[in-house]
Amino acid sequence: MQADLIITNARILTMDPAMPRAQAIALGGGHILAVGARRDIEALATAQTRVIDAAGRTVLPGFVESHLHLVLGGAELAHLQVGGLYGLEALRRAFADFGAKNPDAPLLMAQGAGYAMLDHPMTRADLDLVHATRPIAITSADHHTVWANTAALRAAGILHGHECPYGHEVVMGADGLATGELREFEAFAPVIALGGEARLNLGIATGEEPSPWPSEAELAIDRAKVAAGLAHCAAHGITSMVNMDGNRFTLELLDSLRREGRLTARVKVPFHYKPHMDLAALDRAEALTRDYNDDWLQCGFVKMFMDGVIDSRTAYMLQDYPGHAGHRSAPLFPAARFAEVATEIDRRGLQIAVHAIGDGAVRNTIDGYAAAARANGRRDSRHRIEHIELIDPADVPRLGALGIVASLQPPHAPGAMDFAMQPTLDMIGAARWRDAYLCRSLVAQGAAVAFASDWPVTDVSVTRGLEASQTRPVYEGAVDERLGLMESLCAYTAGGAWAAHRDTVTGTLRAGLAADLVMLGGDIEAAPPSEISSLDICLTVCGGIVVHCL
Repeated sequence: MQADLIITNARILTMDPAMPRAQAIALGGGHILAVGARRDIEALATAQTRVIDAAGRTVLPGFVESHLHLVLGGAELAHLQVGGLYGLEALRRAFADFGAKNPDAPLLMAQGAGYAMLDHPMTRADLDLVHATRPIAITSADHHTVWANTAALRAAGILHGHECPYGHEVVMGADGLATGELREFEAFAPVIALGGEARLNLGIATGEEPSPWPSEAELAIDRAKVAAGLAHCAAHGITSMVNMDGNRFTLELLDSLRREGRLTARVKVPFHYKPHMDLAALDRAEALTRDYNDDWLQCGFVKMFMDGVIDSRTAYMLQDYPGHAGHRSAPLFPAARFAEVATEIDRRGLQIAVHAIGDGAVRNTIDGYAAAARANGRRDSRHRIEHIELIDPADVPRLGALGIVASLQPPHAPGAMDFAMQPTLDMIGAARWRDAYLCRSLVAQGAAVAFASDWPVTDVSVTRGLEASQTRPVYEGAVDERLGLMESLCAYTAGGAWAAHRDTVTGTLRAGLAADLVMLGGDIEAAPPSEISSLDICLTVCGGIVVHCL
């Protein structure tokens, strides 16, 4: 086969143990034709071959983003970004400018707020001072809380409360009205709907499908938002991703982009199983897996939430939250119920991915996976736990022993990137810092690791995530949990591909695999850890097609 593209004079880190380094690579027909010495690869060039001189820059497998929310991230690119803002006056200025630029928007939506944005818990009264007449709302950086002003609550019909499933709450005040704090997805879904994005949130909020089905005009709007998300990811070198919310609607949006030639990454989309569903709902997961199961679009797994997040004290803990005697939160799936559901999913041959942040949630998830293995026998399931922000020491070796993937986000550790040290570390308590945000300890005990951002919870930039992985702080009383640079690069490439059952398609640079690669703006091994994020993404290639180029 003819070489369409050759990159030469490069520092290629293949992530292939059989040949870890190379100088040049040839691509053709959407696949890697050859990887090796410069002289050998350049000899494959013809008059029609495009040849790029990398000038000593690093070339890697295309990044595998192991946990993100593509549809939400694409939509939120057009929202007001308030990460790093503090105080009412800063919010007033930001919303005034954003409102002036969006005079007809039915909802002014902001993203990225820290829980300590104000010096007290935020309420609708605070946001009424920011804007009293137009509906406004702010999503927390972790996307598990929304704060809305009175106008937004009234327009959404929830000022006087809203019935929600367990674990989702419209917080009510002593006056009988909503305080403005909305915890978890089904509590704030009515506010999100004001902005016309209810359809795009179904994959994470309910797991259900739009009803009625959107018109072609509405679908075009939604496709444009997804396409924006894909382009944003391509600009950061991402060629494969595991979307962590989903339904058939999400897959059909992506499939329509593929038909238009606008699908620029390989995407896995789950069936989102909610606590109220019965086991028969898993028929939908099997149907999605039958209908979408190729190298570009695939289901094959079920996503579940076991708990919430630490900062809103909705993460399920084995011990009381410091200063809150008797409060540990509770699992969204009781242990016996989760074991039943996990066993059935596993019996159907599907992978499972569970959001579990508190140590209680992590234990419930491990116990459920162990129950599935006992009932069905061990197989190459690669079941996953997403986040693992706190874990009991007794549970650390169980991941490796059971073959469970630790899907971790280097930018989430407080102080590592955009998340402040507080209030999270106080919520955990100093006595437990040694058990928080483990990485090296999990690997040392045999766990497979995949890295990700959880975009739009944090910046999707892989180079920023890599920098965070190398520079994160060591908490008092804890050990250094950083992996080395090569281990971290593997977690963003080969490790992520393996965790997603895509290692026969992508994740390493070797002949026969997909032509997915990224070229950085320098030599990553020579860059100081604190400067990794300054490396440009010069080139992103997915399936042999250049999807980003500086």
